[in-house]
Amino acid sequence: MAHIQLLNDQLPGIVGLLDYRKETGQPLSALAEILLRGESTLTSGEREMIASYVSYKNDCHFCHSSHGAAAAAHLNKDANFIDDIKLGFVKTQVSPKLRTLLNIAAHVQQGGKKVTEADIAAARSEGATDREIHDTVLIAAAFCMYNRYVDGLGTWAPPNNEAYMPMGEKLAKQGYMSF
Repeated sequence: MAHIQLLNDQLPGIVGLLDYRKETGQPLSALAEILLRGESTLTSGEREMIASYVSYKNDCHFCHSSHGAAAAAHLNKDANFIDDIKLGFVKTQVSPKLRTLLNIAAHVQQGGKKVTEADIAAARSEGATDREIHDTVLIAAAFCMYNRYVDGLGTWAPPNNEAYMPMGEKLAKQGYMSF
């Protein structure tokens, strides 16, 4: 049960919060749409992986699982992919460039000043562009906010990975403005 009385307490995680206050929900959804599905040289699957990874680091089960499921939908993976994100992608092939971007995202999660010149140089040496580095930092920072919003209001989340797969499919195919 959320810390506040939501309009529909059957809606999990951020979905219930977006419904609760549509005037704030709309711009939050629009930001997620731009960051995770907008024009980019990073695929939507890669960007969802970054969002899920940061959410896992923030211990936000709902966001980690829903964005892991969206990444799985983009990448044609099953529900076990969500657990592989927690393990640091031991079963999933991740490009060296994406690994360096995930490292930057993890440092943003710890605090923006934790990102070092060496982190940026490593990403550039693997072919990351300034735009990709920018977008990685912004995705990580935004998901720190989303995660704190979801968990700070005590929303509920389904416990098992399989419950997130239909939501992940919907996010991958219809986007964030569909909620």
